[in-house]
Amino acid sequence: MERDVRCLPSRPPSDAGAAIGTVRPVPSAIMTTDSPAAAQRVEPGDEGLAERRSKLARLRRDGVDPYPVGVRVSDSLAAVAERFAGRLQAGEDSGERVRVAGRLVLRRGHGRLAFLVLREADAELQVMAQSHVLGDDGMARVADLDVGDWVAAAGPVVRTRRGELSVSATEVTLLGKALRPLPDKWHGLRDVETRYRQRHVDLAVNAEARRVFTVRAAVIRALRAELDARGYLEVETPLLHPIPGGALARPFVTHHNALDLDLYLRIAKELYLKRLVAGGLPRVYEIGRVFRNEGLSTRHNPEFTMLESYQAYADYTDVMELTQALVQRAAREATGATTVTVDGADVELGGTWTRRPLLELVRTATGRDELGYDADPRLLRDVAASHGVKAEDGWGAGKLVLELYEKLVEHTLREPTFVTDYPVEVSPLARRHRSDPHVTERFELIVGGRELANAFSELTDPDEQRERFEAQARARAGGDTEAMPVDADYLRAMEFGMPPMGGLGIGVDRLVMLLAGVPSIRDVILFPTLRPEPGA
Repeated sequence: MERDVRCLPSRPPSDAGAAIGTVRPVPSAIMTTDSPAAAQRVEPGDEGLAERRSKLARLRRDGVDPYPVGVRVSDSLAAVAERFAGRLQAGEDSGERVRVAGRLVLRRGHGRLAFLVLREADAELQVMAQSHVLGDDGMARVADLDVGDWVAAAGPVVRTRRGELSVSATEVTLLGKALRPLPDKWHGLRDVETRYRQRHVDLAVNAEARRVFTVRAAVIRALRAELDARGYLEVETPLLHPIPGGALARPFVTHHNALDLDLYLRIAKELYLKRLVAGGLPRVYEIGRVFRNEGLSTRHNPEFTMLESYQAYADYTDVMELTQALVQRAAREATGATTVTVDGADVELGGTWTRRPLLELVRTATGRDELGYDADPRLLRDVAASHGVKAEDGWGAGKLVLELYEKLVEHTLREPTFVTDYPVEVSPLARRHRSDPHVTERFELIVGGRELANAFSELTDPDEQRERFEAQARARAGGDTEAMPVDADYLRAMEFGMPPMGGLGIGVDRLVMLLAGVPSIRDVILFPTLRPEPGA
């Protein structure tokens, strides 16, 4: 940014309004912070905060509102930079007046000339403040500005003698006084826990954080655009459910006082979305939060974002094609490429993805071709034990095979892989496979060792669904807190008739993690769930 203390002539102020150097009556309701109570908010030893509060008090005594409303901004910093890119020679005045605003992130100079750098999102623009334009009082107010303050500036766009695009200010207005200093530009906000707790600070000083959430927004736009182009209807379903269902997970419970009724934050949208397909909406989707009362990890947050879609007359092979198209479009539109980096190695998301049956992967990993869903359960338990999988009472062959897969295989799948044909025992809402009664027409998408999507040909037979629900209810009664209860209302909806359909669930947060190249789900959720602060 500009370091030349020489400057260009600028226009005199003509519409300074409530700009710095202009005294305006301050409402009495806000002229009370120069009080003992305000002073007590200064933490011991925090001289920076004390100095800023002193400036705040001085502004109010002088009749300057440090938190004004109704200040109009005509131009974004990015728009000004784009409009004048390649224009103006060094030392040239465009004659075009703009009014911009942003957070003050850097300041230099003092006395008769000062340079201020404003930031808005990732755009920055220099403001040149000169005493012969703003006057001594105006420059004194400029000198009182601190890094972190929100500031507006108006004046002609110029290019300084050193070639820096700038606004030659005829007025500078304080929009919001920052009482706490931002971390310095070199060290930033390095404590990870503080970054998550104070996301407002993280975004203010960390360009990487802003990049990640820009990627997130692009991913969600791309998912919507692809589904909309395919004729899907975006819908909204309840967050409060009378019965937790649609996934194997422990729910959060709350209570509705007027109805004296326990309700559950949704763990999935599935059962409501399938009702809509049964009602005659052939393609539907919803992007929104779901809630699962589970632990915290780099891949798990109690509330997270899921895309779920359902398509009449489709099966899980159709959904594989849809899933691939969604992820590839999201990658291209969010990052400009289909190659991502996972643990330092490139992973290609383009092309056609591999399909591998789950049992085949487990046989390969264990070297035991005799393993199967109809094998002697004692054999499966012995194999599981030899690989450190502790089997619980009541686990059947399907659950044991799944546990072996999750222990030995899932984390090894780097390239995009559709793992197919999950056991019936662990897939209570999926259709039984057409050629193998032990498994369902279900797949999970694994990329970089992480599950990104879960999908299946939906079970539409109400009698078989009732049997599956009852088996889940027995497991629940036996202590499985993640098993589903019997949902009689959903069964009634099925009895009115459901078309064959394919359903899909994509973990949006995990997809953003992959495309943004970050290791933790907390990096892609603006306000993740955290343990209470010590002493809180």
